[in-house]
Amino acid sequence: MEDEKQKVKDQILYLLKTQGAQTATALAEQLCVTPMAVRQHLQQLKTANWVAYSEERRPLGRPVKLWQLTPQSMEQFPNSHADLLVDLLRGITASFGPEGLAKIIAERSQRQVETYKATLASLSADWKQQVRRLAYLRTQEGYMAEVIELAEPTTMLLVENHCPICTAARSCQQLCSAELETFRAVFGPRVTVERIEHILQGDRRCAYRIREQPVGSLNPGVEG
Repeated sequence: MEDEKQKVKDQILYLLKTQGAQTATALAEQLCVTPMAVRQHLQQLKTANWVAYSEERRPLGRPVKLWQLTPQSMEQFPNSHADLLVDLLRGITASFGPEGLAKIIAERSQRQVETYKATLASLSADWKQQVRRLAYLRTQEGYMAEVIELAEPTTMLLVENHCPICTAARSCQQLCSAELETFRAVFGPRVTVERIEHILQGDRRCAYRIREQPVGSLNPGVEG
């Protein structure tokens, strides 16, 4: 029974992480449990300081509670040895200076580009299929990535609901810049890649708008 309760709590955290703030009723519908059961779990998670709520007024009826994750909940998700990474970044900067750190990050990014390109090469030239595969690869790395289809057929969103290196990125934002440039290098000039949501800027997730370029256009796009 305790294992089942913990499973539901984990599912609640996952839904709030990937979908943002929600009501207890909406969570209950997705989990196929009663709203009362979800509220009990939410109260326990609130006591642990992993979730909190804000009230939202609706045109009719009483305000509803919108539940969302707290900053403290991040410890429940993969965080790729945060303290070790931060210490390494500081040590590299102290030993080799900012230029040395930039060189190491650039070398890491180049290896990422080569790895992603080698994997995507087995697919067709359809850039949309390659975006979906990249999302799968990023999920394997802990980014909880997904692709969102938009009404505009030439545009997709690559969303990363979690950043497993967030603590390190806060102390070295070159890691975030390198990530954007890695995506651009992987897909080349046939698409533009623009970051439109950024965890370090206070957003719930990182989101990249990937848009097919008109034939003959080689504009590499700009960061948002």
